[in-house]
Amino acid sequence: MRPVLHGDVSNAARALLLLPPGARAGLGARMIREAEAADAHVMRTGRVHPVWGNGSLMSAARKRLLADEPGFEDDDYCACFEMVLRLLVEHRISRRHRKCTS
Repeated sequence: MRPVLHGDVSNAARALLLLPPGARAGLGARMIREAEAADAHVMRTGRVHPVWGNGSLMSAARKRLLADEPGFEDDDYCACFEMVLRLLVEHRISRRHRKCTS
């Protein structure tokens, strides 16, 4: 996956915001996997992935309907933003663990 910036997290959180709370983690993890796969595709072919884009989390998120971006006074948005950050940390820890056991 390409380096993650604020806009990546914001767009992913906006995609999650439209879902019921119980469905959010699954989609968040899926968008991260899609960004990883798209980035690998770009590295291999030199072209953006036809469905998931350029390998950024933003590109994977923007393939979905996004909520208008609220401010951080919106508790639900904050929870989604936090979830994306937590999923990214878990993804990085998992990648490091796989490298150590390979």
